[in-house]
Amino acid sequence: MEYVLFPMLVVICISTHIIRTVYEYVKHKRILEPSKLSFVIILIDMVMMWMSWFLLNSLDPHRIDLPVVVRYSGILLIFAGLILFFTALYTIKTLENHKGNLVTNGIYSIIRHPMYAGFILWLIGPPLLYGSLYSSVLSIVFIINVLYWRQLEELELEKRFPEYKDYKKKTLF
Repeated sequence: MEYVLFPMLVVICISTHIIRTVYEYVKHKRILEPSKLSFVIILIDMVMMWMSWFLLNSLDPHRIDLPVVVRYSGILLIFAGLILFFTALYTIKTLENHKGNLVTNGIYSIIRHPMYAGFILWLIGPPLLYGSLYSSVLSIVFIINVLYWRQLEELELEKRFPEYKDYKKKTLF
């Protein structure tokens, strides 16, 4: 069963990354204006992405024998990613279409993109936890993808907020 489920999860995970990347690109090019419908679609896509990612890692047929301390660091990275993501969400109070001023308080006073940083930690943590070989390779591709989303957002924020360039100098990531 695992040998059938794992490839299916790989396809789902890659497909959801492609959907999110296309969405970010068309939004950046102003081909699509974000709406409640697009938000719901992307939210469903992201839930499917993360569910398939965590399952995929646990079912990876090729394992790397990692030291216990490395495997447990995977758990710490997952929780650190959750803390970053939910702290950012609590601070900004939206996942899409922030209409207000540039948010520079709370976690945003330290990290410009804490949600993306949380995503990256989620991409690193499970392969370490499970010692999953194929998932480790996929995580590199997915991290590059998340960095692309971040780059598109950086370009958008530089256009929207004149003070963004100074803010970039004072914060990480």
